[in-house]
Amino acid sequence: MTEPAAEAARRLENARTRAAAMFEALPAEIHDLGRRFEAAGLELALVGGPVRDAVLGRVSADLDFTTSARPEQTEEILRGWTHDGGIWDMGREFGTLGGIRDGVKVEITTYRTETYDPASRKPQVAYGDTLEGDLSRRDFTVNAMAVRLPSLELVDPFDGLEDLAKGVLRTPVAPEQSFDDDPLRMMRAVRFVSQLDLRIEPMTAAAVADLAERITIVSAERVKDELVKLMTGVAPRRGLELMVELGLADHVLPELPEMRLAIDEHHRHKDVYEHSLTVLDQAMDLESPAGSGGPCEAPDLVLRLAALLHDIGKPATRRYEDGGVVTFRFHETVGAKMAAKRLRALAFDKDTIKKVSRLVELHLRFHGYADSPWTDSAVRRYVTDAGDLLQRLHRLTRADVTTRNQRKARALSRAYDELEERIDRLAEQEEIGRIRPDLDGNAIMSILDLPPGREVGEAYKHLLELRMEHGPLGAERAEAELRAWWAARAEG
Repeated sequence: MTEPAAEAARRLENARTRAAAMFEALPAEIHDLGRRFEAAGLELALVGGPVRDAVLGRVSADLDFTTSARPEQTEEILRGWTHDGGIWDMGREFGTLGGIRDGVKVEITTYRTETYDPASRKPQVAYGDTLEGDLSRRDFTVNAMAVRLPSLELVDPFDGLEDLAKGVLRTPVAPEQSFDDDPLRMMRAVRFVSQLDLRIEPMTAAAVADLAERITIVSAERVKDELVKLMTGVAPRRGLELMVELGLADHVLPELPEMRLAIDEHHRHKDVYEHSLTVLDQAMDLESPAGSGGPCEAPDLVLRLAALLHDIGKPATRRYEDGGVVTFRFHETVGAKMAAKRLRALAFDKDTIKKVSRLVELHLRFHGYADSPWTDSAVRRYVTDAGDLLQRLHRLTRADVTTRNQRKARALSRAYDELEERIDRLAEQEEIGRIRPDLDGNAIMSILDLPPGREVGEAYKHLLELRMEHGPLGAERAEAELRAWWAARAEG
């Protein structure tokens, strides 16, 4: 046996050993559930992601099962297993029921097949008869493994275990058939590449490229869910690169491949596309560790989306000036609108859209600080405009430095260090993160004897401008400034 073959065999045997230990360690409640199905003359098997994760030595939070039982039979067994009737209907029309016992949650689905009509966004579901047939409809061989219960027999008709050991992603049936049945599997392919450090088998990759346009029949919500999983994985860059290489991005995130056309105004070594991917990598490096409770805890979806899309407006604003200079004036403003439009089309929630587009809009605000440090007033405005996005803006701004000129990179880093120190000093002095006028609306109405209305808002805005410019005024000076503004306004 050659050395590569011996190494592959060793990895495969290690995977089998890991998986066997994980299956044996399943909760006692699961073993009991398997015995109940067996006693009823029915089959039950752990399937999909939990089996794959066990092979990888990971504990899966989800316990998904497939069964020969029809939903009414599954329900009857679950009622006895849960003891207290803790079951729920997760989609009876698709054959799926859920249950819980002593904190152990399960989802059980009847063997099935499902396909997509060429013009439909919804699957057509029919019950199947065998475990092997059910596994054949799974997206990839690494997810087409099952463990029969209670025997713990590993069922792997498509060599998913070997593929996982080799790091290969392929479909259990012809890839054209698999992706035609459910085009979302193409998005899942690029997601698994970035999430599980796999490589797509050539025929599978070719099928994605040929059928990429078919992703447009899938609902925006389902596509968005896969994109979020990709973006919050350990290596989103590789998945995004594959989306571009295989043509999926043309239909899901067309602004991404369009950035390959734009060279930034400083003629640096990276085009805007490569620059944006690098900024994404660097922003991830600045996240706080998962579970640490720190700012921008990994994975920070808002920060990552903003890093990827921060220069989305450059292709639309590219202009050629005299002397061959290329400019992208106001690309941050245009980009903020473009980012919001794309995220809306992908069915992202309003809060995420608002935060990402605001970060895109603000990402150039620091530009020029190194050459001309700001006044305290400008620092206050920077903090106020960022609001609760300040920590993300700090990281996005730092990540946006991709120059190979180390001297320039160090200068920019020192300048931003200084800005953060100034923000911290002002924060100690005057609660800079929550800047408000020295007088609130009630005080303004009392001093000027005004009812609620537009004039109170104008007075509030005037006092806020003074607060930004001069820092805390104190109630006495603020009242004097307010009365002077009101008198000047009356005279005008």
